[in-house]
Amino acid sequence: MKRYGICFLSALIALLLGFVTGMGLGSRHIRVEEPVPDTVYETETVPDVRVVIQQEETPPETEAAEAAVHMDRFFLVSETGYLLVFTEGKKDECMQTHIPITDFPEEEQEKLREGIWFDSMMEVFFYLESYTS
Repeated sequence: MKRYGICFLSALIALLLGFVTGMGLGSRHIRVEEPVPDTVYETETVPDVRVVIQQEETPPETEAAEAAVHMDRFFLVSETGYLLVFTEGKKDECMQTHIPITDFPEEEQEKLREGIWFDSMMEVFFYLESYTS
C-alpha cells in the first residue's frame, strides 16, 4: 500500500513540475503585436450614427383609419376539396391551406362548404388547429 502512495505522489510531483515548466516556457514565446495606426480591424465596431434630416410630423390616425385596419375579415371556405382563406369580399385569395375538407367532421364540412367568417387571421389559425391537431 505504501508503494502505491509513493508512486502516486511521484506522478503528481512530475505532473506539477511539467505544468510549471510548460507555463514558464510558453510565456516567453508570446509576442505582443502593436496595432497599426489608422487601421480598422474586423473585430472593431463603428458606432451607428443616424441623423434624421427634414423630419415631418405625421398626423395621428383618425378613428376611421383605425376602424378600417380592424375591418379586415377572413372567409374560410372549401373549394375543390381543400380549404382556402379569402379576404372580405372574396376579391383575392389570401391563403391556400392544403388541408382537405375530409379532415373535419360532417357537421363542420357543411359549414365549410358554405364558408365561415373570422375577424382575424389568428382566429382562422386557431380554428384550423383545433380540428387538425
